[in-house]
Amino acid sequence: MMQQLDRRQFLVSASAAGRAVAQEKKLRLGVIGCGWYGGVDARAAWKAGGVEVIGLCDVDCKMLDDTVAVCEREQGSKPKTFKHYKELLAMDGLDAVIIATPPHWHALPFIAACERKLAIYAEKPLAYDIREGRAMVNAWKKAGNPVQVGFQRRQSDAFKAAKEYIDSGKPGRLVQVDVNIHYSANPPDPKPVDPPATLDWDLWCGPAPKLPYSLAVGHRAWRLEQTTGNGHLVDWGIHPMDATRKVLGERMPKRVTAVGGLYQYKGRITTPDTLTVHFEFDRCPVVWRHRLWGAAEFSPEYANGAFFYCENETVFATDARWVVLAKGRDAKPQIHETRPAPDLGLRHMQEFLSAVRAGRSPGCSPDDAFLSTATVQLGMISYRTGRTVHWDAAAETIPNDKEAARLLKRPYRAPYKHPGV
Repeated sequence: MMQQLDRRQFLVSASAAGRAVAQEKKLRLGVIGCGWYGGVDARAAWKAGGVEVIGLCDVDCKMLDDTVAVCEREQGSKPKTFKHYKELLAMDGLDAVIIATPPHWHALPFIAACERKLAIYAEKPLAYDIREGRAMVNAWKKAGNPVQVGFQRRQSDAFKAAKEYIDSGKPGRLVQVDVNIHYSANPPDPKPVDPPATLDWDLWCGPAPKLPYSLAVGHRAWRLEQTTGNGHLVDWGIHPMDATRKVLGERMPKRVTAVGGLYQYKGRITTPDTLTVHFEFDRCPVVWRHRLWGAAEFSPEYANGAFFYCENETVFATDARWVVLAKGRDAKPQIHETRPAPDLGLRHMQEFLSAVRAGRSPGCSPDDAFLSTATVQLGMISYRTGRTVHWDAAAETIPNDKEAARLLKRPYRAPYKHPGV
């Protein structure tokens, strides 16, 4: 059966909020990282209302020029442009910054923005490695500035409803959760070529190892490169993993085991195209699976989301839909769907901007985002070492395994200095 959630009240409230925002003083934003998601976040901020982008930073001058044109069209004014994040952060009049760089460039501008006590909207994952993440949390705690990390699925009505239903006890005891995102990646050609003349490739690599430029590592393709995006689980899988952790009410797993490999894209990407990770949480195990290839999906409607296996029913949740399937051969799925699908990115940005205006902390703070980020990073540490890793949450370390513990902190390329200990 199909049940459509009533969104009229939300839309009326959002419209009223938009009118109220328009009457308030504009928040002046800077954007660090003007690629795909820098543009997505800026558009969400404009749509939320009451903002002006006054500064842009990117290491590719074409990205800067293209984004200046978008800003002029959206807000009627041109922002200043900068190549280095330190130059943007030195601007007068900034209220907040959006950090939408690849993960290897998250920590340093984040900490510098905290030192200026600027509000921050930072894309996920929080950090590239676990020691960076802890340093970022410490910087935020010292500064006390409003920070929202981009786990937009926290705005999903479907995941919230699934949690409420599971917590009611109707499906019975929760035994296991399976989380997956399967899709065909079709990575670009990894053959080294000259970088675009507009791109400062050395600065793009920054504290990460400087790799030869290729289409498989550059703009938008860095996600499956181990030294920059750290693979599908950390890049995209982190969204439903974070949502699942919130449904469970858990912090971090105590034990993680990963198996997988490169079976279809060997020589084209450097992270697994096939991966299974068993996360042992206190409440129940969570099993992540992904496959980045395949001619077709038998059930594409279930290729992205989380299955909560309970004793009496199974509950599936994804961005705008949750489904209940009871025991029994004749049972039919009960489908609950939001139409039209809500803009989760807009909701997340609205929550951030409202918090900045009110001087309070948004819903996804760095210390909570650290837990989801470190969880999936442990999955990749297990994969890289080829064995189970045990997590000591109190000490934030992997005990009795020096090789795995070394992967908690990736050495920075000179002259950059790692902020962690």
